[in-house]
Amino acid sequence: MTDTNTPRPDESASGDFHIRTRLVLGSASPRRLELLAQIGIRPDQVMPADIDETPRPREDVRDYTSRMAREKAQALSGQASGAILCADTSVAAGRRILGKPADADEARAFLRLLSGRRHRVLTSVALAHAGRLHERLVETTIRLRPLNNAEIEDYIVSQEWQGKAGGYGIQGRAGAFVAWLQGSYSAVVGLPLAETATLLAHAGIRGMKE
Repeated sequence: MTDTNTPRPDESASGDFHIRTRLVLGSASPRRLELLAQIGIRPDQVMPADIDETPRPREDVRDYTSRMAREKAQALSGQASGAILCADTSVAAGRRILGKPADADEARAFLRLLSGRRHRVLTSVALAHAGRLHERLVETTIRLRPLNNAEIEDYIVSQEWQGKAGGYGIQGRAGAFVAWLQGSYSAVVGLPLAETATLLAHAGIRGMKE
């Protein structure tokens, strides 16, 4: 990955060169880097945003998720040049927002809560570019099959719950827990690719040729 203040030139279909918009990814998530690579996007810089992620009293999960992505992008706007891409993923069981577990006990409690029931996974994407902020919010509904204690304990031991909203990562071992999904799989992993690609294209950022 390149970390430079100099945008790279790209060649257009006509053979002319133009300066490609510099892209900053405001996230430390390796999963988001992998998803961007899947559509041929390589950020010029990775700069995680440091903001307060505490939900406000009685804040709806949709409002909370959108606010988190927006505030991350706004926090980085004065620190980096180019287009700034930020995202936030939340898991909601009813009206309860399930963030990243603080420890194994909380992860275990989250999995027991989600076992055998439907829940929502929301990912908001915010792109700050040229003085404007563009946003997309994607909601996916998931049902986990009933989990027994042994399955939950095995997952806790795997440590895959660490850093995952709701206490599980669909792209890992917990993929075997998912009985049903309606929506965007990539959004559950951390970045809705269709919506993200559209936002980036409007900023002049498209997948690079190999």
